[in-house]
Amino acid sequence: MEHPPNALRAKLTAGEAALGSVVYSWSPNTVETAGFAGLDFVRIDCEHAWRQDSSLENLIRAGDVTGLSCIVRVDRDNPYLVRKALELGAAGVVVPDVCTVEEAVAAVKSAKFPPRGIRGYSGQCRSGGWGSRAGAPWVEWSDREPMVGVMIEGVKAMDNLDEIASVEGLDFLFFGPADYSMSLGLRKPMRDHPDVQAALDRIIAAAQKHGKQVMYGVGADPETIRRYRERGVTMLEMGSDLMTLHAFWRDRINAIRGKK
Repeated sequence: MEHPPNALRAKLTAGEAALGSVVYSWSPNTVETAGFAGLDFVRIDCEHAWRQDSSLENLIRAGDVTGLSCIVRVDRDNPYLVRKALELGAAGVVVPDVCTVEEAVAAVKSAKFPPRGIRGYSGQCRSGGWGSRAGAPWVEWSDREPMVGVMIEGVKAMDNLDEIASVEGLDFLFFGPADYSMSLGLRKPMRDHPDVQAALDRIIAAAQKHGKQVMYGVGADPETIRRYRERGVTMLEMGSDLMTLHAFWRDRINAIRGKK
């Protein structure tokens, strides 16, 4: 049985933008709904909403049902979490708070089999069809198709940005404006601060120079999304499931009660 190509990678390689969201609710139904709505990807957050049980597997399975690509954000400094996410069938992984080229290289190596990386082999996993799709073709597919990204979130990372972006096997840079704001000493997220937006422009330039994609949270306003797309963001993350639901309910309640 042949392994399917990574639909998200194929779309981005073709020069198209990818639209996505974030899942904090840990509901397979939410992931399925995202796929039925036409999103290209969801980022499943395992950094700030981590469950070390079967939940992640079920969310990825729900994405497969609708052709939705699931990107898993793992905790940093644990390469085995990257392997686990890929064994479950994630279309990609992203490692937070990468500040040096050595850390970026380590993230890539954790996702690749030897000699390119350090990923341990076992075809007895969901991605390997529980052994039925394992072996050399699966190894080649695993090294080629799942995407690997790192988050740029601190001023230290900006000092090493060009080196990080040049790492072979790295597919995308994900800018975190909240933690970047904190690293500037602003004491709260300030995504529209000139220094924060200037950092995004530098990330976009470095990514374009080295043939990488750029992931960024752009909200849900169509005009704002268009502007970020024109600036060079290719993986456009339209807020989270819970915040989207919160905003919808809040706006409806305020409208009904006559609040501004």
